[in-house]
Amino acid sequence: MLLIECPWCGGRDETEFGYGGQAHLSYPDDPHELSDERWAEYLFMRDNPRGPFAERWVHSAGCRRWFNVLRDTATNEITASYPIDAREPVAR
Repeated sequence: MLLIECPWCGGRDETEFGYGGQAHLSYPDDPHELSDERWAEYLFMRDNPRGPFAERWVHSAGCRRWFNVLRDTATNEITASYPIDAREPVAR
């Protein structure tokens, strides 16, 4: 079980949260101009690193706010949680 630190509510059990995928992805400026291949790449292709990875989470059983988490995918250690509009912290 993960203990996830909500920036607004504090540390809570992972069962209170929903996973939202990779963080810090920019929506295409003009999605109508993208080819089907480029649109599919934007929708489905994500990084899958071993090590620090920025993820989006929502505190669905609490404040219902979205935020980002920096989690090591090899160890599940969470090194940072921060509001969605904040810059990604440097991985330790």
